[in-house]
Amino acid sequence: MLLIIIIILGVSLLLYTLLGGADFGAGIIEIFSGTRGEKTVSKAMAPVWEANHVWLILAIVIIFTGFPTVYATISLYLHIPLMIVLLGIVLRGASFIFRYYDESEDKAHKYFTVFFKISSLVTPVFLGIIIGAMTGGKININQETGFFERFIFPWLNIFCITLGLFSASLFAYIAAIFLVGETSNPAERKRYARLAKIFLITTFSLGLCVFGAAKWEDLHLWKDFISSPLSMITFGIAVLLIPAIFFLFDHPNILYLRAVIGFQVTLILLGWFAIHYPVLVYEKNGNHLDFFTTRAPDATLYQLVIALLVGLVLIIPSFYFLFKVFKKTKD
Repeated sequence: MLLIIIIILGVSLLLYTLLGGADFGAGIIEIFSGTRGEKTVSKAMAPVWEANHVWLILAIVIIFTGFPTVYATISLYLHIPLMIVLLGIVLRGASFIFRYYDESEDKAHKYFTVFFKISSLVTPVFLGIIIGAMTGGKININQETGFFERFIFPWLNIFCITLGLFSASLFAYIAAIFLVGETSNPAERKRYARLAKIFLITTFSLGLCVFGAAKWEDLHLWKDFISSPLSMITFGIAVLLIPAIFFLFDHPNILYLRAVIGFQVTLILLGWFAIHYPVLVYEKNGNHLDFFTTRAPDATLYQLVIALLVGLVLIIPSFYFLFKVFKKTKD
C-alpha cells in the first residue's frame, strides 16, 4: 500500500511540474515577450490552467492523510512561504480570469496583466523555496528558539533561494517549449524557441548553483548525490539530452520536442527524489521525517489507496477529454 501511495504522490508532483509548471512559466515568458505574447499565452492557458491544480491538491491530500506528521511540520514551520504560494495562486488566477474576459484594454486590464506576471514569477520561486526548506535540514523544532530561528531561517537562505530561482527557470523553460507549438506565427515561434534555449541554459546553470550553494552551506545534498548512482545516471542523461533538444527545435513535429522535454524533466525529478528517499523533511536536530516513520495507520492507508484509485479513474479520462476538446481541436 505504501509503495502505491508513494508512486501516486510522485506522479502527481511530476504532472503538476509539467502541466502546472507550463502555466506558471507562461506568465514568466510573458514578462520577456510583453504584449506580443499575451494573446498566445491566454489562448494556450484558458481551457486548462485551473484544472492543472488538481495534481497539487492531490499531492497535498496524500501528505495530509498518509503522512500527517510531515503535513503538520510543513504547515507550522513553513507557513510563511506556504501563505505566499497560496496568495500567489489566488492572485494569479483572479488576474488571469479578469484579464482574459475583459473586453476593453483599459487601465484595469494593464493592472491585471502586471499582477498576473508578478504572481506567475513569485509563486514558483516560493514553491522551490519550500522544497529547499524541506530538504535543507534547517527546520528547527526546538521550542526554546526564537521566531526567526524557527520560522524564517529554515527557508530564507542561499540554498532555498537558489532552488526557488531554479524552479522558476524550469517552469519558464517548460512553458517556452509548450508555446512554440501554440502559435502559427513564424516570428513568434522563433521568439519562443529562443527563450526556450535561454531558459534551458539558465536552468542547468542554476542547477549547478543549487549544488554549489548546498556545498557552501555544508548541507547533505552533495554527499547524498555522489552516493546515489541513480541520481548521477538520471542527471547525466538529462544533460546529454541537451544537444538532441537543440536539434529538435528545427523539427516540424513539435510533439517530439515536447516528449523529450517531458522525459528530461522526469529524469530531473527522479534524480532529486532518489537523493532524498525515503526522507521527506530534514530537521536540524537530525530526527528526519521519512515515509516509513510518519506513515498513517494501515487502515488509513488502505482507505487512502482506494480513494486514490477511484479518483484517478475519474480524473484521468476527464483530463484526456479536456485536452482532446480544447488542445487538439483546430480553430
